[in-house]
Amino acid sequence: MRPVAVALASASVFLIGAASGGCPAPLPARMADTGGGTQLVTAQAAGTDATTGTLVWWDLQNGRWVRAGSAPARFGAKGLVEGTARQQGTKTTPTGLYDLPFAFGTEAAPAGTRMPYRPVHPDSWWCQDNDSAAYNRWTEPLAADCRAGESEHLVDYRGQYAHALVIGFNYRQPVRGRGAGIFLHVDGPGATAGCVSVPEEAMRRILAWADPRRAPHIAVGTQDGPTDITRY
Repeated sequence: MRPVAVALASASVFLIGAASGGCPAPLPARMADTGGGTQLVTAQAAGTDATTGTLVWWDLQNGRWVRAGSAPARFGAKGLVEGTARQQGTKTTPTGLYDLPFAFGTEAAPAGTRMPYRPVHPDSWWCQDNDSAAYNRWTEPLAADCRAGESEHLVDYRGQYAHALVIGFNYRQPVRGRGAGIFLHVDGPGATAGCVSVPEEAMRRILAWADPRRAPHIAVGTQDGPTDITRY
């Protein structure tokens, strides 16, 4: 749950907007939770069958959420699904509110990057093997109990992983079979296998903006329905 101060600030903004009959309150102010920090990324699609949408990054300034930037976003080839119900290998993007543990890339960190940033090496892997103790973890080199065929060799995706942020889906206490390796990364040729992607310049801007001291989170969801982004 978000701190009381943040919740009250968000509620006040919403009520003022509604009472004045003006523009609706900013999206983060209408959400159930924003992670308790002062930075937020929202990735929103029209519906669960969509593979594209909009990503916006926001700052909380003087009690009001202010848009810092935006970009077109891509989602999983099979759309979006409630994160708690997601199954691995379905090419769906999990909805929900998640932290952003660290960044990584096949290229050097953009100027101004403050997030912890791990360079991708030839022996850098993301383990997706449900039978491995390293499930849903970066492993360098590949863990002995993690099958290469069930993992991502990060350097093989030099373009998409030029710059990326780990999305904390199923990360802190991984549930086997729910999914591994969900990132915010650079666009590839089309829809993703479950990640969220944006153009490279937008990814560079996001990394120059994100500040771990401000506890940035990402909310993924739709415009309405059970996976409405405002539920998270």
